[in-house]
Amino acid sequence: MGMSPVFACLALGLALIFGEGSASYNPESQAAHLATDFGVKVFRQVVEASQDHNVVFSPYGVASVLAMLQLTTGGETRKQIQEAMQFKIDEKGMAPALRQLYKELMGPWNKDEITTTDAIFVQRDLKLVKGFMPRFFKLFHTTVKQVDFSEVERARFIINDWVKKYTKGMISDLLDEGAVDELTRLVLVNALYFNGQWKTPFPESGTHHRLFHKSDGSTASVSMMAQTNKFNYAEFTTPDGHYYDILELPYHGDTLSMFIAAPYEKEVPLSALTNILDAQLISQWKRSMTRVVRLLVLPKFSLESEVDLRRPLENLGMTDMFRPNQADFTSISNQELLHVSQALQKVKIEVTESGTVASSSTGFVASARMAPEEIIMDRPFLFVVRHNPTGSTLS
Repeated sequence: MGMSPVFACLALGLALIFGEGSASYNPESQAAHLATDFGVKVFRQVVEASQDHNVVFSPYGVASVLAMLQLTTGGETRKQIQEAMQFKIDEKGMAPALRQLYKELMGPWNKDEITTTDAIFVQRDLKLVKGFMPRFFKLFHTTVKQVDFSEVERARFIINDWVKKYTKGMISDLLDEGAVDELTRLVLVNALYFNGQWKTPFPESGTHHRLFHKSDGSTASVSMMAQTNKFNYAEFTTPDGHYYDILELPYHGDTLSMFIAAPYEKEVPLSALTNILDAQLISQWKRSMTRVVRLLVLPKFSLESEVDLRRPLENLGMTDMFRPNQADFTSISNQELLHVSQALQKVKIEVTESGTVASSSTGFVASARMAPEEIIMDRPFLFVVRHNPTGSTLS
């Protein structure tokens, strides 16, 4: 469906507001705030680079993988990640707070279906730093999974199959052909799945084709849902003086909502909002809302998005991990010099009259810095058969 990014960018509000809304200070809400704020910073970079293309993004997914990446890196590489994220995964209380956040997200009281899972796949013969596996398990409560990247297609299948399982089949090809090779040593992955029903569904009889005003000034006829109801609503102004609406569309468990934002004036670009977006602003939206009657007209849409995360992360100061001569992965292994060769996220979302189904998977691939040096015996050569225990040369 051809549409402006207005809804596409902010539609995955469920990922933006996971854990938000608690007015009291506690480690869980602070952890949620920091993780959300970092994810939204990456989101802003992604939107800026996307120009007028539709973008759907999971800030939560990228924050989860970068939290794991902290534990595998050292030196300046780790420092850059920690400074960008504004927290250290191994500082006292942070990992338990994030685990408690996971429990809050997936608790049965949410009614809506949410699953989020992390994994780290390591080359099976890579010698890990002593104590890494128990330390990783202590912080993330998941085990290191060993694969053989010399069997390239089998390793890719294993990881893609894991992602497919934990995204309920929505994302089956996180790693495309060529994404891993014999130099791959490490793949860190987050999978997220959400299936939420609206607290008040849109009546199907109210869905009609209407004109959608795209960011380039053109229009397109798209399928629009409509309902008149009482919504939490607020009006805000950007620092540049642009007015915009915020409306909360709750899912039936009342613990999760989609926040929808759009400028009043059609000619104002979405960047007026995305450029100022952060976790604090989202919390301000929630606190400022009042209950009012509104007619909500919302596109019915399905979107897929694939994002290369390298440039957005480099723009936030995380450069060393991508540079073969500077990356420091000595916290996981001293055997080989590793660097991040690929960082990507794939997301799918479907918004219909009944609710939202969304899934994301975020993956980082770490590879050895260079191919093994070739030794080809294509010329006259010497060979010696030696008995190693005695040092005797047999031939």
